[in-house]
Amino acid sequence: MTALPPLRAWPRRTVAVPAALAAAVFLAGCAPVVTQPQAVAEAAPVATPCPKDLAPIARCLSGQDSAGAYYFIAMPQQWNGHLVLHAHGGPALGAPRMERAVEDLERWSIMVRAGYAWAGSTFRQGGVGVRAAAEDTERLRKIFVQQVARPQRTILHGQSWGASVAAKGAEMFQATAGGQRPYDAVLLTSGVLAGGTRSYDFRTDLRVVYQYLCNNHPRPTEAAYPLNIGLPRDAAMTQADLAARVNECLALNRPAAERTPEQQRKVKTIVDVIRIPASSIQGHMNWATFHYRDVVQHRTGGASPFGNRGVQYKGSPDDAALNAAVLRYRADPAAVARFAQDTDLGGRIPVPVLTVKGVEDPTAFVELDAAFKATMEQGGSAARLVQTFTQHHTHSYLSDPTYPALMSALLRWVDEGVKPTPEGIAAQCPAFEAQFGKGCAFLPAYLPAALNTRVADRDRP
Repeated sequence: MTALPPLRAWPRRTVAVPAALAAAVFLAGCAPVVTQPQAVAEAAPVATPCPKDLAPIARCLSGQDSAGAYYFIAMPQQWNGHLVLHAHGGPALGAPRMERAVEDLERWSIMVRAGYAWAGSTFRQGGVGVRAAAEDTERLRKIFVQQVARPQRTILHGQSWGASVAAKGAEMFQATAGGQRPYDAVLLTSGVLAGGTRSYDFRTDLRVVYQYLCNNHPRPTEAAYPLNIGLPRDAAMTQADLAARVNECLALNRPAAERTPEQQRKVKTIVDVIRIPASSIQGHMNWATFHYRDVVQHRTGGASPFGNRGVQYKGSPDDAALNAAVLRYRADPAAVARFAQDTDLGGRIPVPVLTVKGVEDPTAFVELDAAFKATMEQGGSAARLVQTFTQHHTHSYLSDPTYPALMSALLRWVDEGVKPTPEGIAAQCPAFEAQFGKGCAFLPAYLPAALNTRVADRDRP
């Protein structure tokens, strides 16, 4: 294997002006409209102990921005001059916590170990608010530039749900007052990239099929409500409560061999119809319950943007019985429009975009990337998109050498105009294993099928 060249130290250039500008950019429909930002003073970040694994090689800073989001910054001692601006996945519900930013840095320490500065925001609010999260990410970029250092290149990195935040941010923020683009390129990893109005359809399907099989969420003795709202506003259910109900019906907390034949049949029906592994059922049920409530109550005015009218479910022991009995819901047109304005993408990104996803990702289906490609084509940005796929079956993290290999290819595209290919990235990745360990698993010939081959089409407003 070929050893990597030593990382270049990049001179740190601090900016004397202590105030950062807060972003105030919105979109009308899908077209980016840039408004003049208002000047807001930002407190300087403070020196903070780095996570244990990074302490020998980096210095860290943290703070809370003017909108209430916490953030964490790591500067490697041998800085290569580039910034990775991170948009985290999830999203979490509830108030932001500094611990979240620390956890993100620990997960993505590979970026710092590879020589990149790293900055991540908790976002100012919990829940499924994509535009707000993109604004918080841009605000952190300005804090970094104004008060820490001026990077040579800034790569906007979005992971999972955060990939939609990064893609949306790249559409929203395309020019600063000085005429320079805020982001030089975008890296989207394990992304949820079909927009909110399509990416979550399968969770609606899961919710109604689960209820058909289990009839305990809600129970017959409880007040009925439309399943596509997640939960009523005042429901006191917790994740532990929901897990107890799911295990009551499916026994997911037990090995498959210890489930009753009836429980095994029901689990298999969900796996075959919804096309998710049994290990993912609980997580997706959480999302279809608590995150759906967040969307309906806080994003779409009390109406649901989720529906399943027109879906023909397949894969059960008796599809005719399932389709005849499963509950059906119509997505509210106004709610769909509001949710689309916040979460759907227009495909108009003016800088290089590189994506990666494991073909067996149990959380963000690989077919979502086919939908994203179509969006980029429709938005006129197809020439600025390269998609890669790996044989990993995980979602939250693929492998250490995967990400430096992608970053190297992306920066060469930016700096030299050499557009990468999946074949080239696959060939270059093993060189990074010498420094970061084994883990390259690119599948350069892989192309995902259309999203509707995985998640059934439905009637839409």
